[in-house]
Amino acid sequence: MGYWDLEEGKECAEKTWITTKLGTALGLVGSAYHIVLFQPETAIEALQRAASGTVTMASLGAIFGLATCVSAQVRDSPDDPLNYFIGGCSSGIFLGARTHSAITGTAACFGLGTVAMLTKIGKMEGWKLSGPPEL
Repeated sequence: MGYWDLEEGKECAEKTWITTKLGTALGLVGSAYHIVLFQPETAIEALQRAASGTVTMASLGAIFGLATCVSAQVRDSPDDPLNYFIGGCSSGIFLGARTHSAITGTAACFGLGTVAMLTKIGKMEGWKLSGPPEL
């Protein structure tokens, strides 16, 4: 089952696990590119960079999945795009705390929240990013 196959506001553990796995995969890919583009001096430094980037992205995914699901339960409105904004904003706040920057946290909160909310709206309304044009 995929993320969108699970009911909103239910099965929080499964949804959080899926977003954590996705965040981990993106973190691994991003860390690999970072290591290739900015060559570390030692293998230990490369391992530290890879672990740091991967754990950060996995945490962002976990926070998003949990915050979105809990928000849907607490607000008792499972299909509301605001739940996704709250999840994205929570991830952004974590990113700001991780970088010790309020400006980064604020920008990431609004940026990730907006992207998540638009993704949910697009899913609800059937937006397509690719495929043949409809005439």
